[in-house]
Amino acid sequence: MKKIAVLGLGKVGLLASELLHEAGFEVHAFDQAPRVTDMPFSVRPADMADAAEVARIFGTVDAVLSCLPYHLNASLAEAAVDAEIHYFDLTEDVPTTKRIIDLSQRSKRLMAPQCGLAPGFVGIVGADLISRFDDCRSCKMRVGALPQNPTGLMGYSFNWSPEGVVNEYLNDCEVLEDGVIKQVSPMEWIEKHYIGGTELEAFTTSGGLGTMCETYLGIVPNMDYKSLRYPGHANLMNFFFHELLMRDRRKEAGEILVNAKPPVSDDIVYVHIAAEGLKDGVLAREEFVRAYKPVEQAGRTRTAIAWTTASSVVAIIEMVRDGTLPQSGFLKQENVPLTAFLQTETGRFYDLTG
Repeated sequence: MKKIAVLGLGKVGLLASELLHEAGFEVHAFDQAPRVTDMPFSVRPADMADAAEVARIFGTVDAVLSCLPYHLNASLAEAAVDAEIHYFDLTEDVPTTKRIIDLSQRSKRLMAPQCGLAPGFVGIVGADLISRFDDCRSCKMRVGALPQNPTGLMGYSFNWSPEGVVNEYLNDCEVLEDGVIKQVSPMEWIEKHYIGGTELEAFTTSGGLGTMCETYLGIVPNMDYKSLRYPGHANLMNFFFHELLMRDRRKEAGEILVNAKPPVSDDIVYVHIAAEGLKDGVLAREEFVRAYKPVEQAGRTRTAIAWTTASSVVAIIEMVRDGTLPQSGFLKQENVPLTAFLQTETGRFYDLTG
């Protein structure tokens, strides 16, 4: 795997392109309307809804990374199967992932969706914590991408895709409860956390577990994923989506929220992953707790959400190229070894900045 097409040049897509270039890949980047031209790799306009154009691009590369909205990914994954190239994306959308799982049955190359932060890196860490127990009774994964200096009652800024945020706030959430896979409502099961003295709340959101419930069914009886926010956020979002009925107007809801809370440069990504169980007959708890801030990557300061998302998928792609991960089939994030991930050129940032 040498040549890779990166589709979508937002903050994450552009950074992923730069990191892949630094890691030795021949990068070909595409966007509907590219706003950058001075990159050390090719940047070209392309219409990803044009099947013929997609097929032409895919016929010239060994792999593709989609950093596009989730609703485009199923058709792109199918085109990757037809072109017999590796496929990677960042989607948190459950139906899209299920479609890609089906496609992997006839793929000659690796199909690897959900390679971002959550799902993605958190699943890698969660699996590592679970492996440390003789009998694991629970694994709880909590992640929040937030402004370092919040303002207003909402205490939030949309540094990530508004489409994705609305999706995870409104879609049902898969959990393991008492050994049974269940669907629960989003923005519920509110709990309190403290990280570095900062008070946060956590509540259920969709998609963060990826394929973990299926993987650990019959092994870990209790598992769930929640988003971390500053206190009071969940109540405001429930009012916005349910009392004002914005759940029925998702696109407009995203536009309103971004207009009210645009992106900030000084963000922070909180990660709190904990597992409990028995070690040599004694009950124990293992935790992975980090507060990631902006860092210098590829010559510029990158927001925390951009570098944690881009670094995760680039590290996975490095591992596939180097033979550390399978070359075909469907890749579950929980099957990625954490130690090897942190030893990659890009994955090491998770160790250096925690």
